[in-house]
Amino acid sequence: MNEKLVNTIIGAFGGLTAIKFGKEILVFIISLMPILELRGGLIAAALLGLSPLKSYIICMIGNILPVPFILLLINKILSWMRTSRHFNKIANWLDKKVEKHKGQIEKYGYLGVILFVGIPLPGTGAWTGSLIASVLEMDKKKTFISVCIGVLMASIIMMILSFGVIANIIR
Repeated sequence: MNEKLVNTIIGAFGGLTAIKFGKEILVFIISLMPILELRGGLIAAALLGLSPLKSYIICMIGNILPVPFILLLINKILSWMRTSRHFNKIANWLDKKVEKHKGQIEKYGYLGVILFVGIPLPGTGAWTGSLIASVLEMDKKKTFISVCIGVLMASIIMMILSFGVIANIIR
């Protein structure tokens, strides 16, 4: 394994080290984070030498855990952020992100949520999919199920990439 590459990635998390927190916790934290999510978690897990099964379980839990909170709270948080002079720029940025992607989800409904979350491209994932579905006031239970299916889809793709392609490149 390329130690320099692993240390560079770990160093990007503001001094978090796998030794301090344990590799599993670091991967879990990465999977919880917007933008990185399960995609980043599985790549980090492969680079850190975790087993595929353990990595899969940790990343799935980490990626799905924030979804109910996003679905239940994001509209209230966004409303508050829009009225705050400190946070209204962030709210506007999120509104633009929703506007950019909402057509895909509006057109295909819950299948759109599944595909949006499940195809691991930049700007897609459980956080953004949940945000857009919430703003569109889609049914929370159906959205949660759709996001979970999408995360499952993304996990299969990312497992192949992380533990197949990337793992072979760094060896």
